[in-house]
Amino acid sequence: MGIFAAVLFVSSLISPLFPASFPVPTPVIGLILLYLLLATHIVKLHNVEKFGDFMISLIAFLFVPSGIQLAANLDILRTEGVQIVLVTLIATIILLVVVAYTTAGFIWLAKHVFHVNTTVDN
Repeated sequence: MGIFAAVLFVSSLISPLFPASFPVPTPVIGLILLYLLLATHIVKLHNVEKFGDFMISLIAFLFVPSGIQLAANLDILRTEGVQIVLVTLIATIILLVVVAYTTAGFIWLAKHVFHVNTTVDN
């Protein structure tokens, strides 16, 4: 948990450095920092895996407030529901494609530029 707290603390220091026209949320910076730490083997997977699995198990609980807020605003969903669903689907597809190509780019970069083995050991 200390590693996650440290990464979140550092990302909270970095987040205000972005311009107001391009705000980057602290958790997003934290995810990028944690990915970089794991990819460069500064932090080992076994050091964060147990707490990460625990946090993933809480995801359903964290969506409860969103569901309550959605139920409280059903009139908005009734009038603009199709648009919200379409934007959500399109954004999800774009996100998945960007993440896939970004990861593939990092793997290519690691293999061809830095000559690093990118296989994952269990």
